Amino acid sequence: MKYFSLQNKEHVVSFEDAVVQGLAPDKGLYFPERIPAFDQHFLDAIEKQNDLDIAYTAIQPFVGNEIPEAELRRIIADTLSFPFPVEKVAGNIYSLELFHGPTLAFKDVGARFMAGCLGYFRRNDTRPVTVLVATSGDTGGAVAHGFYNVPGVRVVILYPSGKVSTLQEKQLTTLNGNITALEIAGTFDDCQRMVKTAFLDAELQAHCLLTSANSINVARWLPQMFYYLLAYKQLKATHPDVVFSVPSGNFGNICAGMMAAAMGLPIAHFIASTNVNDTVPRFMQSGKYEPHQALPTLSNAMDVADPSNFVRILQLFANSLPALQQKLTSYSFNDKETAATMEKVWQEHGYMLDPHGAVGYLGLQQYLQQSQQTGVAGVFLETAHPVKFADTAPASLQDKIVTPDRVKSLYNLEKKAVQLPDDYNALKSWLTAN
Repeated sequence: MKYFSLQNKEHVVSFEDAVVQGLAPDKGLYFPERIPAFDQHFLDAIEKQNDLDIAYTAIQPFVGNEIPEAELRRIIADTLSFPFPVEKVAGNIYSLELFHGPTLAFKDVGARFMAGCLGYFRRNDTRPVTVLVATSGDTGGAVAHGFYNVPGVRVVILYPSGKVSTLQEKQLTTLNGNITALEIAGTFDDCQRMVKTAFLDAELQAHCLLTSANSINVARWLPQMFYYLLAYKQLKATHPDVVFSVPSGNFGNICAGMMAAAMGLPIAHFIASTNVNDTVPRFMQSGKYEPHQALPTLSNAMDVADPSNFVRILQLFANSLPALQQKLTSYSFNDKETAATMEKVWQEHGYMLDPHGAVGYLGLQQYLQQSQQTGVAGVFLETAHPVKFADTAPASLQDKIVTPDRVKSLYNLEKKAVQLPDDYNALKSWLTAN
């Protein structure tokens, strides 16, 4: 499989180059030259297959022969080393729980897969590589743990000061070793802009080899297809018609699901559920893409005003808004609605939501009410464990959130972060000096 830049289709690279480069030299995101199709027999018998074989079938066409089968299966096995249960919440509404990994967030999947791929590609390379990543909360911790102590790799994480939860900050600032956190006086969009600028700085690239672990990287983005397939496997016997509501910030997660659907996975519809950072919901109504300044919310990992991966979604639909509207609906919700939903779902169903899952739940409810579909299973993605946002949850819920044993010790660890202004030159100077 080859990959082209969405800025210039004449710029074509291998899977390895797309992973190592992260972003094309012309600022374009990489996209596969073709979309493979699932064999119908594979889909018909998916409930009889093990998770490793399902994931291998999904990702192998995108990797090709660049990683041997045995090694690719090893990477996938490490990526899927924790469960992805579909839990019934009420009636025909289900939660796909993606928080059972080491950092309690869905991004463990993409981070672990990418770490495995990059480790393989650099197995014979003595040059050190810097994984430069911006985070709005969960990406940083997942990338830090995925790449922790990977030989020849250092990880530099930019995160917006005061705009991530206490546990999220602990997860990305306490590992040390080959992990460095940079606390930026700005928003996630500022952090992402600084990272993208670094990739296009020839002088900096000559000084140090950079790659990205944000969802702009194909090895972070594509493996997120896995859990849509695994959810379908769990529901197929009782609910052949499924719609997915995805809490959406940078839109890599939902884009991966839409790629799986483009390959033939029978998903009836997608709902992109956002907080008040509503660039995409407005676009879906007006056809005008007009990002505003990002606003802080309870669902902070979605505080993104200019989602990078939306351009990939447009590519999947040949940049046709009417075609996209047939498959995607998008809603936005504010913090008051989010908090009220967290309380209501706990009181009525005994299910604890995190703020992002609550936004996904709201979007699913609104879509099911408006579409008046019957017999369809509605699945919202619970993208992070509620404990990650215990300090901002409604007061009535805070003492009811269970803290897993493996994270209790994090609160006592010392935060270590380098403070930098919202200025690319400051980042460049730090990277050059360190």
